[in-house]
Amino acid sequence: RILVEKQRDFAKAPPGAVLDGRDIGTVVCPDADIKLYVTASAEVRAERRLAEIESIGGTADLTEILSDILRRDERDMGRADSPLKPAADAHLLDTSEMAIEAAFLAAKAIIDDVLAKRNKA
Repeated sequence: RILVEKQRDFAKAPPGAVLDGRDIGTVVCPDADIKLYVTASAEVRAERRLAEIESIGGTADLTEILSDILRRDERDMGRADSPLKPAADAHLLDTSEMAIEAAFLAAKAIIDDVLAKRNKA
């Protein structure tokens, strides 16, 4: 609870903040102006994690990484306190088929669109 309060205080302080986390839009900042629920398939996330490990000279097994991701997802989605789920008003962004640059541009486009609609109102 203390961490959640610190995160909320940080997000509310001018000029605002971009926060990343599995329960940011549902628990930490449910009243955030714009919420993105960024996801990718477990297989793609495993491949990305393996590439990240290998980029720093490490080694890992893709099957084990995938298994770990699936277990974590199941645990996080099924927990009683702060289960992993998109906020009802979140914009879904599936990056399974996107490189990092394309994912950034897609997120920026969503944000720009929301802000443009608000400015017209």
